Amino acid sequence: MLADSPAFSGFSVDDLDRARAFYEDVLGLRLSGAGMGGVARLHLGGGAEVLVYAKPDHLPATFTVLNFPVPDVEKAVDELSGRGVGFLRYENPPTDEKGIMRAGGPLIAWFTDPAGNVLSVIEER
Repeated sequence: MLADSPAFSGFSVDDLDRARAFYEDVLGLRLSGAGMGGVARLHLGGGAEVLVYAKPDHLPATFTVLNFPVPDVEKAVDELSGRGVGFLRYENPPTDEKGIMRAGGPLIAWFTDPAGNVLSVIEER
């Protein structure tokens, strides 16, 4: 029954206008449909969409809600840093001074949206 369903994911934010500004102006993505009772569609590559919805008692996800595969994490981190994005630093897994985890697996760097949800850029291999 569900195998043919075009499933999609979603996550909450505390302020949809701030989220729109971040996702559109900083990340260069597009949101549509914010007039639908505090729900918008975040348009991603390949036609994928994620629901982003305002929630008054929003608590940021403590895990990565969205991963952006990129050909060069170092370049993506530099470009996003230039746009004001701050990257998270972790001891485990260890990240370097730029916030890039280089210890095994693909290179990855985590950052948050204005609502505190964790996102990443991850190097395609």
